[in-house]
Amino acid sequence: MINLYESVMNPRHQSTYSQRAKLGLIVPPTNTVNEAEWARMVPGGVTVHSHRMKLHADTDSAAGRAALMNDLDEAVSMLAQSGADAIAYACTAGSMVTPAQSLPDALSERTGQSCVTTSAAIVAALNALGARKLSVATPYADKLNAHETGFLENHGFEVLKLVGLGIGAGGPSEYPLIARTPLEQVKAHAKASFVAGSDALLITCTDFPTLPLVTELERELGVPVVTSNQATFWAMLRTVGLTDTFDAFGRLLADH
Repeated sequence: MINLYESVMNPRHQSTYSQRAKLGLIVPPTNTVNEAEWARMVPGGVTVHSHRMKLHADTDSAAGRAALMNDLDEAVSMLAQSGADAIAYACTAGSMVTPAQSLPDALSERTGQSCVTTSAAIVAALNALGARKLSVATPYADKLNAHETGFLENHGFEVLKLVGLGIGAGGPSEYPLIARTPLEQVKAHAKASFVAGSDALLITCTDFPTLPLVTELERELGVPVVTSNQATFWAMLRTVGLTDTFDAFGRLLADH
C-alpha cells in the first residue's frame, strides 16, 4: 500500500516527481536490467537517479578494495548532487565483502550519505524471511559462483545447491550476455537450481532479468524468491523510511 496523501501533505522534496524520496543508483557500465526492473517497482512520488561506474572484480586485496572505494566515493559524490536520500551500489559479486554491512557502512562514513549495497541487501532480505538453507541460481561462471558460495556461507547460510549459467568464463566481454538471457531460460535455470528442503530460492546478479518471474516461481516452488534487484530496491525503500508493500514482486516486498 502507498500513502500518497501523506507525501503530498508532508513532502520530503519540493519536487514535482520526488516528493516522497529520491533514490540514487550506481550500476556497472554494461548493466541494462537494474534500471528497467526498478522502474517497474518504483511507487508514485519516488524517483530513481542512476550513475555508471566501472566494474571491480577484486574486492579482496587491499589495492582492489582501495580502488573500489575511490570510484565509489566519486560516484556517490556525483549522485549526492541530485539530492538522493540514499544511494545503492547495485553490483552483486562486486559488493560481496565480509561482513556484508562493512562496505555500505564504510561508504556512508566516508561520504556522509546513506548507502546500501546489493550483497548486504541480500543478506538482510534472507534474514527478514527467516531463510537459512538456500538454493541459488546465478548467470555466472565457476570463479564467481565459488566467491558467492563462500560469501553466503560466511554469513551463516547453508547453500544446498548453486548452479550458474557459465557466463563470464571467457572474460568480462561476455557479461552483456547476462541481460540478453530470455525469461523462459531464466525460469528454467531457476527451477533446475532448486532443491527440496530449501527455505528460499536466491537468484543473483543485477543484470539478470528476473522480476516478472518472482511471484510465479514462488507459487510453483512454495518458498520465497529473492533476487538482487528486488532485495536492493526493498532495502533502499526501508532505508529512506518508506514502508510501501507490493503484491506483485514476491513475499519480501509484500510482507516485510
